Amino acid sequence: MISYIPPDQHSLYYIYSALNKDVSLPGIYEFTSWMMEKMQEDYWDKGTLSRKSKEQWFKVNVDILMKRMNHNNTDLHVLQWRHGCEIEESNGQVKFLRGIDEYSYDGSEFLSFDDENMRWIAPVQAAQITKRKWDDVAILNQYTKGYLEKECVDWLTKFMEYGKESLRKHSAPEVHAFEKKSVTDPGKLTLTCLATGFYPKDVKLCLRKFTTSLPEHMLTSSGIRPNDDGTYQLRKSVEIHEDDKAKYDCYVSHSSLPEPVIKPWGNYNYYSLH
Repeated sequence: MISYIPPDQHSLYYIYSALNKDVSLPGIYEFTSWMMEKMQEDYWDKGTLSRKSKEQWFKVNVDILMKRMNHNNTDLHVLQWRHGCEIEESNGQVKFLRGIDEYSYDGSEFLSFDDENMRWIAPVQAAQITKRKWDDVAILNQYTKGYLEKECVDWLTKFMEYGKESLRKHSAPEVHAFEKKSVTDPGKLTLTCLATGFYPKDVKLCLRKFTTSLPEHMLTSSGIRPNDDGTYQLRKSVEIHEDDKAKYDCYVSHSSLPEPVIKPWGNYNYYSLH
């Protein structure tokens, strides 16, 4: 049997927010430990310099937009910038899906980059001045397109690899076999097998009767789904007669396991000939 495993999609976005005045609100995020361990020291030094220059850029441009909108410092105003990329990964191959470079002011769309046509889109009249100015600098648009399609993708794949190295240390699945009364027939049980916490996503999970795998059309499957930590889970169920429970087991095979995990329902022993 050949099963189709859909490609993974990944994204990397940087989000900046600038306010027109100081507020006492939490908003500092710590970097994850594997990032701290993997990135070279000069990455953080260069990043600090880059963020300081962006901080000054935001201060200047918040003031420009406030004047353009006839706003003052009485109220709180915010300029936000989000840029990044999305990719698709399948069989070790990476495919660029799209890049995003967009600005918003006070929560409303202000300006966005059309990566395909290499131009800026201004959804509001107040952004037209900026659009014309930036579109007149062809090298700026070329750089933006190149960053989204190449440099951003390079960073994303690098971060993914760092994450995968961490996952490889604890990628074996936890396997759970449980049961519950059928909601449609009191004489039947629903047997469910759950494998979770595994990486990579390729896994073999079978519900078996007397060690023979049940055909997929008899099963209810969740499909392989991502967990919050980057690992995966898969759940399959079958409805059986209650008296037959001891004939069934759950069989899970994964590249991280030295041998398959077998979880039986009941005490029926059919795993060996002695």
